[in-house]
Amino acid sequence: MNTTIDIFVPGRVCLFGEHSDWAGGHRRTNSKLAPGVVIISGTNQGMYARCKKASGELVIRSTLPDGKVTETYRVPMELSCLQREASEGGFFSYAAGVAAYMLDFYGVDGIEIDNYKTTLPVKKGLSSSAAFCVLVARAFNQLYQLGLTTRGELEAAYQGEISTPSRCGRMDQGCAYGQIPVMMTFDGDRIGVKPLRPGGDFYLLIADLCGKKDTVKILADLNASFPFAKNGTDEAVQQTLGAENQRILQAAQQAIEAGDAARLGALMTEAQHLFDANLMPICSELKSPKLHQVLADPKVLPFVHGGKGVGSQGDGCVQFICKSPADRQALTTYLSKAYGMFCFDLDITRPASVRKAVIPVAGLGTRMFPYTKAVPKTFLPVVTAEGVAKPVIQVILEEALSAGVEEIALIIQPEDEARFHAYFQTEARAETLNKLPPQLREEAEKLRRLSARITYIPQKEAKGFGHAVLLAEKFVANEPFLLMLGDHLFCSAESRSVACQVVERFQDFGDMQSVVGIYEESLQKTKHYGTIAGEWVSDDTLQIAQFKEKPTEDEAQTYLKIEKHGKPTYFCVNGIYVLRPQIFEILRASARATQGGEIELTSALEQLREAEGIKGLVVNGKHFDTGLPQIYAETVARFAQAR
Repeated sequence: MNTTIDIFVPGRVCLFGEHSDWAGGHRRTNSKLAPGVVIISGTNQGMYARCKKASGELVIRSTLPDGKVTETYRVPMELSCLQREASEGGFFSYAAGVAAYMLDFYGVDGIEIDNYKTTLPVKKGLSSSAAFCVLVARAFNQLYQLGLTTRGELEAAYQGEISTPSRCGRMDQGCAYGQIPVMMTFDGDRIGVKPLRPGGDFYLLIADLCGKKDTVKILADLNASFPFAKNGTDEAVQQTLGAENQRILQAAQQAIEAGDAARLGALMTEAQHLFDANLMPICSELKSPKLHQVLADPKVLPFVHGGKGVGSQGDGCVQFICKSPADRQALTTYLSKAYGMFCFDLDITRPASVRKAVIPVAGLGTRMFPYTKAVPKTFLPVVTAEGVAKPVIQVILEEALSAGVEEIALIIQPEDEARFHAYFQTEARAETLNKLPPQLREEAEKLRRLSARITYIPQKEAKGFGHAVLLAEKFVANEPFLLMLGDHLFCSAESRSVACQVVERFQDFGDMQSVVGIYEESLQKTKHYGTIAGEWVSDDTLQIAQFKEKPTEDEAQTYLKIEKHGKPTYFCVNGIYVLRPQIFEILRASARATQGGEIELTSALEQLREAEGIKGLVVNGKHFDTGLPQIYAETVARFAQAR
């Protein structure tokens, strides 16, 4: 069966730092230059496509923003043919360039792309060509399961585009990171990418100035000031794109993370003034009369906190930070009537919240028998670092709440529901409370507040971990959710809890992929745990390429070895997951296929990884198992002193 996949790639807006990406590249020659820094954000608009494999051909149909459908483009998947098509330029040259790169480096066959909808304006500084290149690279990556990280897709898209007459920078390909704001640094050939976490909502308006600009001339004139300054004018250009740009970018990062729209708008205005003062004299195209007319229009100012040009500047587009959605709508109406400008919205919003947690605790507890004949294993006692005795389940629930979760579903054995109610829903007697010290009276109050967050879901048949998760589908209600094991405790090595670290990493990537917590383990112990393989996308995050439940040592050495600091390492799943709700569709299909048998979560995760991708975060902290008698005994001793 030829699988069809759906892909959306947004455009990107450069909020700050335009031109510093290629300027930072000149550090290859002049190390005294400052690295380039930009902040970009994916647009609400983009390219939508359905993609599938095609034997021996690159086949593309595209629907343009005006609704016109191009003729079907076909070219053989032969390197010389693709390279020739790329060098000739034109709309489809970008696809040919990327296909040539993928064929040359990965030996792929053909693909068919139906770009059935495009809402992204072209040639307006929003990286429409880069979005197209990323779309093609992502289609090859997913259809042929190449295991490329987002950074790898970015590189493939960039190499494909520069094989055409286009001369884009790597910043343009930042649309590969989706609709979240990211800070990118450019130091010679090295690139860094840091997702930003908006502390509030920002309402941007992007408007087409209906003008013209010569990007080639702008880049050529500004490049003449590098790599070494010949005069004071060149020094001003280098200072503006270097130290001054870094100063403004640092302040802009702080404003985004603080949710300070007024400050961000003021920084846009300041950045435009610096650009005008020091870069405009270099190139006549940067005089951009339409841009400056709109920025200075007194009828615009009441609606905005500030604004600036977009992309390479010139009379392409203008961007504003609006004071509210109503102000943005009013400004759209004014610009449309006064200037005939086409406008579209860009929302930068707080990270998607993870409101619900699911914790399966319906296991039979056979490894802790005969204790579990009397009490469920999740009620085993532990002592916290504060010296408070609590059942394991309460510590796990508190870990979930520390990540911002509002509601928790416990998947339990039906016969255990009364015991859970007795502990969580029954308040201590008044005479007991009166005898407690203040610290323990506060614990009683915390327990009362906690009880209001819990929903109980009985698992009437023991059909595996995946089945327990599937029972929570109605509770989750098509939202991302936190999944935690019922016999693992965690101790963070930083101010954020371990669960909070995983949730925030999920939010960092804009709710685009599920995230699992992972930790480094010895080769000899991987046979006891779910183990992963993958490629690094940052110092602490892997793009997972494979899940394997309890591999043998030979399997781990052959397929699951990961290089870290120049040595082979192994990483196992720690029992904290933030999953997109698409996991339920996979679990339902598994339930049908097994016809009443056990449903494995690991195999479902592997299918989710193939369909959407999953990232693994190396958490900063420890976890403690309570599922085996000897290990539980060690946990009791170690957990109390773990802080």
